[in-house]
Amino acid sequence: MPESNRPYRVIISGGGTGGHIYPAVAIANRLKEVNSEAEILFVGAKGRMEMTRVPEAGYKIVGLWISGLQRRLTLDNLSFPFKVFSSVRTAHKIIRDFKPDAVVGVGGYASGPLLYAATARKVPALIQEQNSYAGITNKLLAKRVDKVCVAYPNMEQFFPAEKLVLTGNPVRSDIMNSQQKRQEALQHFGLIGEKKTILVIGGSLGARTINHSIAVGLEQILQAGYQLIWQTGKAYFAQAQALEEKHEAQDVRAFDFIKRMDLAYAAADIVISRAGALSISELCLAGKPAILVPSPNVAEDHQTKNAMALVQQNAAMLVRDAEAAEKLIPAALQLAQDEQEQKRLHSNILKMAHPNAATDIVNELIGLIK
Repeated sequence: MPESNRPYRVIISGGGTGGHIYPAVAIANRLKEVNSEAEILFVGAKGRMEMTRVPEAGYKIVGLWISGLQRRLTLDNLSFPFKVFSSVRTAHKIIRDFKPDAVVGVGGYASGPLLYAATARKVPALIQEQNSYAGITNKLLAKRVDKVCVAYPNMEQFFPAEKLVLTGNPVRSDIMNSQQKRQEALQHFGLIGEKKTILVIGGSLGARTINHSIAVGLEQILQAGYQLIWQTGKAYFAQAQALEEKHEAQDVRAFDFIKRMDLAYAAADIVISRAGALSISELCLAGKPAILVPSPNVAEDHQTKNAMALVQQNAAMLVRDAEAAEKLIPAALQLAQDEQEQKRLHSNILKMAHPNAATDIVNELIGLIK
């Protein structure tokens, strides 16, 4: 794609979890490749993980005083109307001062007030929905924005059909080339090439059920001759570390957070994962045989819907969270032994990848600006 002449000014808003933040950063990175002088400002929610992750990626971020509505009566809920009013007012000021050519919403608390203010001022706007079941913020914004970029087909039930563009989810470009990095990956994690590797990822915030199942079944995994890369999240990390020390000779590598996910995928023969939109998009690009354990603690059970989109194409296996304690370890051991099934899942999940998602979204964005 040729570089555009004039430096674009773009605000990207949203966050809360890695599933919102990493697609946002991937869109920003691609826009910079196309328009190297582009001015990009991120808008997030104060106190959420985007406030540290976005600056780590090299971008400026401003925080709004906003949070979600809790499902029970809390003090936070009483302050919610004030937060919305304050955030919309701050968002108007941000739009007025920054003068964006266009805005992008990726879901999460901050994206609502920012895109509301932007569309009220007639700034071209695009939202990106990562899940197969649309989030409430994006559903509310869809009437106001110009384009809705989605990762799954059949999203007309949530969004106006004429605004829909099927792009897939943008992920970090290093994931795409993970297949060629196996030797580097084994070295990075200090693992043995002859042994099969199971990668366990519970999402950016960890997953209690998966962690507990792995801890209980660790002896079985090691006795079967497999090695483990285990991202626990912060809350479970101390327990996992203790188990890692206990089994040091037997190849357990525990991390609260894995920065080099490209190498984690490269080292893995099979993956156990939550079914967040970002995780699924990465698994598709990396082409990894996966067992998905959808989180039950998300709005509208959207992770189960994400997982089923793959399961129905014979592209992944599913173990429900409530059954994980009993079924996860046996399913993992069986898949690790079954090379035919691994090949079938690998082949089918690769068909669902969208390697050009970031480029397609940036093309839509530039189309709105022009």
